[in-house]
Amino acid sequence: MTDLADGSAPRRARRGTAPTIYDVARAAGVNPSTVSRALSRPERVSTATAQRIREAAAELEFHLNPTARALQTGRTNTLALMIGDITNPVVFDIIRGATAEAAQHGCTLIVTDSEESSTREAADARRLIPAVDGLILAITRLADEQIHDLARRKPLVVVNRDVGDRAASVLADLDPGIGAAVEHLAELGHRRLAYVPGPVVSWISGQRFLAIERACARLGLDCEAVGPRRPTREGGAAALDEVLATGASAVLGYNDMMMLGLLEAAASRGVRVPEQLSVVGFDDIFGADFASPPLATVRMPLALAGRRAVRMVLGHERAGAPLPTEFVPRPSAGPVAA
Repeated sequence: MTDLADGSAPRRARRGTAPTIYDVARAAGVNPSTVSRALSRPERVSTATAQRIREAAAELEFHLNPTARALQTGRTNTLALMIGDITNPVVFDIIRGATAEAAQHGCTLIVTDSEESSTREAADARRLIPAVDGLILAITRLADEQIHDLARRKPLVVVNRDVGDRAASVLADLDPGIGAAVEHLAELGHRRLAYVPGPVVSWISGQRFLAIERACARLGLDCEAVGPRRPTREGGAAALDEVLATGASAVLGYNDMMMLGLLEAAASRGVRVPEQLSVVGFDDIFGADFASPPLATVRMPLALAGRRAVRMVLGHERAGAPLPTEFVPRPSAGPVAA
């Protein structure tokens, strides 16, 4: 136990109250201002004094008030990761990567869920901005101008969406993964493809269709978009009739969740996959390979996206090359029936 200069033991705060910086100062035999310097900027006090203060603080179980510290430094060491739909498995790896990276930089990550509501997302952002050092938006439904406004107030990074040079983005290079998927289908004899897009407001959904169109044009295939649909199993299931009406022998979807729903609908209707319809998703979420049949998909390094977003919002990394995508072939994509 740390002793005072007169040999007495440090006094604890009254029962039921948290110790204060004044209690630590009394225990260490120094001024409160010296305690503040030692705990926030230890290089400004002697090694012996800093050690004595740390021991007194540990004995009293004292911790700096993060709000008070933020007033002194202008930093809260807290970041906000704002998710459009936390029930979507695609965000799990983004959250895991972002959390791990934030911890490496001594930051706490707050995760919010707007349930696909731009109104709720905007309200959450307004409340969080004073309390965090930066914002990361994943599956955001905010308009470009709303994002630009937030970026003027705090460092901000958007995952899977390009909002121009007024806000940083973590993007994927879609052409390698989607190109390989379309080439695989062409090699299996497919000549007409369908695409089930996600929400109208989803920037990345449109980009994925453009990448499919580029690959189809290069290979001489036809492609038609049906929908849009909600990015859920129910949304994918509801698209089955439209997909079949196009005459396509293969369908690619905005995400794996939709295509898992389409697989279930096909099974209930007696549509054989892949004999009558090949199915390809996007994201390679957990469980995609457990489907019946296992779902072919285009994979993006989501954990790396989360890590990069944290480094960028903290200013430790500039926007780099888009992250790679790759095609993962599985039995849901097969040859056209003879």
